[in-house]
Amino acid sequence: MEFVDINDAAIRVSRLGLGTWAMGGWMWGGSDDEAAVATIHRALELGVTLIDTAPAYGQGHAEEIVGRALKGRRHAAIIATKVGLAWDEQGNVHRDASPERVRKEIDDSLRRLQTDYIDIYQVHWPDPSTPIDETAAVLRALQDLGKIRAIGVSNFSPAQMDEFMKFAPLHTVQPPYNLFERQADHDVLPYAITQALTSLTYGALCRGLLSGSMREDSVFKGDDLRRVDPKFQPPRFAQYLRAVARLDELAQHRWGKRVIHLALRWVLDRPGVGAALWGARPPEQLDPLPGALDFSLDDAANAEIDRIIAEEVRDPVGPEFMAPPVTVPAR
Repeated sequence: MEFVDINDAAIRVSRLGLGTWAMGGWMWGGSDDEAAVATIHRALELGVTLIDTAPAYGQGHAEEIVGRALKGRRHAAIIATKVGLAWDEQGNVHRDASPERVRKEIDDSLRRLQTDYIDIYQVHWPDPSTPIDETAAVLRALQDLGKIRAIGVSNFSPAQMDEFMKFAPLHTVQPPYNLFERQADHDVLPYAITQALTSLTYGALCRGLLSGSMREDSVFKGDDLRRVDPKFQPPRFAQYLRAVARLDELAQHRWGKRVIHLALRWVLDRPGVGAALWGARPPEQLDPLPGALDFSLDDAANAEIDRIIAEEVRDPVGPEFMAPPVTVPAR
């Protein structure tokens, strides 16, 4: 396993981290708790120390799974969770990073995670209805109390991070980032380098698209977010699948790898990336992990990757559809 140190926090994390959004079931067509616990245990066995979760992942369910899986193993993991999303009885989510919400969520998260401290506490999404200084100040107070070790933000712009750091230290930043979604190259990752922030990028496999296991007739059931993800709708889906097939051929020919290894290695090799988060539910989905750690990409390989994507994906789209509402949804 490769590791990275989080500046000014005395925390070292594995460069491949386990994301738990799908484990919570919400927007992923349900959950299997036993399989999820086994997956977390398998991740630890493979050297993964970074476990990323959030209250909104199943309205607390993913955190409960993490807490259950790490009982008696808390010392082996770095827990990164989030704050700043609220939900109603119907499960409708909206942004709320008010001090009152933060104070409530920290205690709820500690209880669900079965721990007395959180290693990395991240504001899940910027909340325009709450002044950034108020959110930053309450997180700094929680750090002073020892409830959190490091402070992070997710989905924030450089300007928003500039404002945040006027009132509290900032250690990590979490943008979406993968072969198909590269906006962070133009803003967040360069900013992370200049400000010495550790980026914990999420979505390394682009919601499974880069796993190599999908076909045009793949079916997504229930509340699975891929039913509304533009990448998984025609005609784009076929474009992305053609790109994945060609990337898989490249990986096999050049390194004896598969596209999933290539996708993970690509993120890890990018400037400004500290760690790459990817989601898995059954333990066997972690089997490819070691194969991403024994090779690297040169300039020629990166140029070929870019050429394949440009030729096949004629109608690219980003992850913007995932942004939650700013205010309480109208009934």
